[in-house]
This record gives sequence, C-alpha cells and structure tokens, in this order.
Amino acid sequence: MKIAIIADSLDNQNAGVYNYTRSLVDALAKNKNREHEYILIRQKKEEGLPFRQIILKNISLPIGYTSFRLFFIIPFLLRKEKVDAVFEPAHFGPFNLPKKIKRITMIHDLTPILFPEYHRWHSQILQKIFLPRILQRADLIITNSNHTRKDLLKYQKINPTKIKTILLGKDEFYFPDENKMALENQNIKNDYVLNVGTIEPRKNLITLLKAFELFKQKNRSDIQLIIIGGDGWNNKDFWNAYDKHSFKKDIKILGYLKKEELRQFYTHALCMIYPSEYEGFGLPVLEALSCGCPVITTDNSSMPEVAGDAAFYFSPENHGQLLEHMVRIATQEHKMNSQELIQQSNQFSWAKYVDIFEELMEELS
Repeated sequence: MKIAIIADSLDNQNAGVYNYTRSLVDALAKNKNREHEYILIRQKKEEGLPFRQIILKNISLPIGYTSFRLFFIIPFLLRKEKVDAVFEPAHFGPFNLPKKIKRITMIHDLTPILFPEYHRWHSQILQKIFLPRILQRADLIITNSNHTRKDLLKYQKINPTKIKTILLGKDEFYFPDENKMALENQNIKNDYVLNVGTIEPRKNLITLLKAFELFKQKNRSDIQLIIIGGDGWNNKDFWNAYDKHSFKKDIKILGYLKKEELRQFYTHALCMIYPSEYEGFGLPVLEALSCGCPVITTDNSSMPEVAGDAAFYFSPENHGQLLEHMVRIATQEHKMNSQELIQQSNQFSWAKYVDIFEELMEELS
C-alpha cells in the first residue's frame, strides 16, 4: 500500500502529538521489515528520512488559508499521488477523500468532549462539529490505550471492530543517567520531587502544590519541588497558588528542557508526581519508569495501563492521599527498586508498535 501520513505536527508542535508522530516516523524508518510505502505530508523538509516528503507550507495569511489547506489542498495532493490510505496522527481528519482512499484516524484522548472546560472554546466547537463525522467515516481508528477505546465507544455508536488499540512505545532515549550536569546548571543541590508536563488545568497541579505545602510543614525541610514543562493556557489559578505558596522558594519551575537534561532529572528525583485528572496515555509516567524513577500518579483513565503495579496511586482530588505517598517515598518506606520500574517500562516498545501498525495496514488493504 501507498500510505500518506499527515505529519504537520512534526513542524508545528512540541508536545504530545509531536512526540507520538516523531516516535512513529522514526520507528517506521528503522523497521527493516517495512512492507508499505509511506509519504509524509508536512511543512518542512527533514534530511535523513527514508520516506518521500511532500512539503506544503502553512501560511498565516490570508485568513482561512489553514482551513483551505487542510480541507482542499491536501486532499487534492493525496488524490493526485494516488495513495491507498491516509493516516492523521493529530486527532482531526483526514478530510475530503474519495471512498477508495482508506481513512485512518488516531484518537489520543477525548478531553475536548469529556472535559471541554480544559480546552479553548473554538477547539470545543470544532470537535463537536467534526469529530462524529470523522469517526463515522474512518475505515480504521487507532487508540493509544484501552481506556481511550472505552471512552470512544461510550461517546458514539461505532462498529467496535474498526477501533484498534496499540499501546505506545518506550522512548529508548530514557534510561538511568548518573550525570548530574543538568542539575548543576540549574543549581539543584537538594533532594527533590519532580513533575513533568504542560502547566494547564487538566494537569491538576494545584493539588500537587497543596500536598507539597503539607509535606514541607511536617517533613524534611530541604526537599524541593521541580516542575518541568511549558506554560499552557487558562492557568491563572495555578500561578496565583504558586505566588501565595508558603514554600515558594523551594519550588523551581524550569520550563522546557532538552531530553538529555530531562533524563537526568528523572534519574535523580526522589519520585515523579503526575497528578493529571485525565490522560489518553501519559508518556511522562513511562519516561520516569524507564529511568528507574518511582512514580506517584492518579488512579484514573489510562494511568494503571501504563504503570501497572510499579506506581503509587491516588484520587486526583485527594491531596492527603498524595501526601501519604510522598512521605512513604521520602522516608524510603517502600519496596520498589529501580530495576522493577525499568522492567515495567520494558513492556512498551515502538518496534512492537510499528509491527502491529503495519499488520493493521495490511488488513486494511
């Protein structure tokens, strides 16, 4: 089959969909048993990939060009290329294709539908208008967890046989790294608990701030909280809580870091705390486990699928329960060792992912 991947996220994002698309394309490139021909539709050319890339720049002006590009120019190019199938990794499309071209859609989560308050108004409206039609017209829907698949079936009546779950792979870049250069560059000298992710309401960071304040009042005074990730939207409440925090001087917010730096922070943390209210998969949990870092995370959505028995769980609104786990880890009153955590992470593989992906493409043909 000739399969087009709409890979715009490689050029215009730096968060979850980018990480997914990047990992998928790299894993397909490494797959020596690759049976299908892949074409990337994207905005910038990248050297070193064994795939043909069709570069179609996105222009901010005139108004409406982005939509025209998505709904008309890209479908025209796909018909011209005579592709057999089109895969959209970004949850929105593909659009305007003849029936002979198979449509494949990736659903990472249903937060725009289930938690509309965590998304901008225009995103809510677009998802409500287009998502039902996208799901009905798709020949294959791929989800990244069984929980997302269940949410999808609750949301809309879809033939369950066309929904396939492939658990995401482990990024081999993450492993225990004894180097502390990244910590030294940030002047981190004390023990710390870590959070990784975008600063936005769904990540539930105010609960983390509450638990950290109680922890500092009753336990070791030298432990710091390190938050790594970009500044998201609608996070005024978080910044207000941070500004008023009794132990603000012990909280460091570092923004985005390079993967090499992040790996070192995972390795040397007392634990990684991921208090998210909902995740389609939760890559930071897998990254932390890969580095042998203990994890405290919520007991909702896909978190148990990722961490299994290798994490401590709490209800997202229960900062007291989170505090108990923090104390247990800080006082080393737990039996998990780094090798057990790494063993859990080793169940996830991008090589395995693309093998299943290729099988699904074969079935689709």
